[in-house]
Amino acid sequence: MKRIFLALFLAISPLLSFAQQKLSAEEKKLVERIDKNYQETVALLEEVVNINSGSLNLEGVREVGRVFEREFQKIGFQTEWVDVPAEVKRAGHFVATRTGTKGKKLFLIGHLDTVFEKDMPFTPFTWLNDSTATGQGANDMKGGDVLVLASLKALDELGYLKDRTITVYFNGDEESTGNATLARKDFIERAKQHEIALAYETAQGFGGATVARRGASGWTLKTTGKQGHSSGVFGQNAGYGAIYEAARILNEFREALAGERYLTFNPGQFVGGSDVNINSSTGGGSSLGKTNIVAREAIVTGDLRFLGEAQKEAARAKMREIVANNLHQTDAEITFYDYIPSMEPTPGNYALAETLSQVSQDLGYGPVKPGDPGSRGAGDISFVASFMDSLDGLGASGSGAHAPGETINMKQFPSLIKRNTILLYRLTR
Repeated sequence: MKRIFLALFLAISPLLSFAQQKLSAEEKKLVERIDKNYQETVALLEEVVNINSGSLNLEGVREVGRVFEREFQKIGFQTEWVDVPAEVKRAGHFVATRTGTKGKKLFLIGHLDTVFEKDMPFTPFTWLNDSTATGQGANDMKGGDVLVLASLKALDELGYLKDRTITVYFNGDEESTGNATLARKDFIERAKQHEIALAYETAQGFGGATVARRGASGWTLKTTGKQGHSSGVFGQNAGYGAIYEAARILNEFREALAGERYLTFNPGQFVGGSDVNINSSTGGGSSLGKTNIVAREAIVTGDLRFLGEAQKEAARAKMREIVANNLHQTDAEITFYDYIPSMEPTPGNYALAETLSQVSQDLGYGPVKPGDPGSRGAGDISFVASFMDSLDGLGASGSGAHAPGETINMKQFPSLIKRNTILLYRLTR
C-alpha cells in the first residue's frame, strides 16, 4: 500500500507545477527537494509513531527525543535535552538550535508526547488506504514534528539556513503538563530571544490557520453542610446540606455565564456525602454517605476556558460572588488554578496568517483564512504569544486526535510540508 501511494504521489507531482508559477526559482527547488526526500520523511514518521510516548512514559518520550536528536544533528543543528525539576514528574524537552544574523528569528513549537499511555492498547503506524494512515499521535502531533524536520532538512540541503536563527522546541509534556510554572520556564525564556513563534498542532486542512487559542484554567469547589437526619433537610436546624449547596452554585454558574462567547466552564467531577475525598493525581474519588443523612461535604472540580485575561478574571469574579451567597446552614469556597494562558488574536498574528495564505495561493492550494478562536483549545504557543507574533495549526492534518482511531491525511501531508517550507523560507529572507 505504501509503495502504491508513493508511486502515485511522485507520478502526479509534476502536474502541480502548473499551479506554482508564482514561486521563485529557489522556492521551486525546495518543492522538488521535499519530493526527493519524501520516502525518508514517511519512514521517520513511522519510526516515531511506533514509539509509545504517553506523557507519563518518561523513557518513551526521551526515546522519541533521541530520534529527533539524530535527525537534527544531521542538518547542522545543536541539540540538547532540557530536564525539568524532579517534582514535575515529566521527561523534559528536546531543543535544537541554529544561530545567525539574517532574517526573522523563528521559534518552532511541537511536542513529543501523546495522550496514549503505556498501559493503553497500542496502535502502530498502519496504512488504512492510499491516502490515510493511523497510529498513536500520528497527527497530534508527531506528524507536525516530522513536518518541521522535513522542511528544515530541505532548507539546509539547499543552503538556505546559513546565518539564520531558528530554535526548534519540542516539549515532552504538552498533553499533561503537571506544573506549568516549572515545566515551561526554559521554554518561555528561550522564546523571548526570537521574533516569531510557529506551532505545529493539527492543521485544519489547507484552508485555516490558528491566530488565537482559548486559555485553560481549573477550579475546585468545596461545600459543607450540617450533617443530620434527612427528615430535617431544608429546615431551620438541618439546612440544605453540602450537595444542595454545590448544585445551587453549579446551576447559578450556568444561568449567569453560559452562552458568553469564548467562555466555557465544565464541572468534570462531583463527589458528595458524609465524608468525601478526591485524589488530584489519579482523578479518583470516594464518598461515604447514606440516603437518610444530610450531606456534610461535597467537592466539585472543573475547568474554565477563556479568551484573554480580562474574560478569565471577570468570570472568576462572578463565580466567587455566586459561591458566597450560601444556602441556610451551608458554606462554600472556590479555588482557581492557572494552567495555560490564552493566545489572543493580534494584528501580528493576522499578518502571519496573510503571509501563509499568500504562500498557499502561490503553491496552488487556495487561500488560508484565520480560524475562529473558539474552535481551538489551549496549546503551548499560548505561553509565548503575549510577547511575539504567533501562528498555530501548521502541522499535519487528520482526524480523531486523542482517540484510538487517530488518523493522518497522507494525501495532504507532502503539500503541507511544502507550504510550511516556503513559509519558513520567506520569513527568513
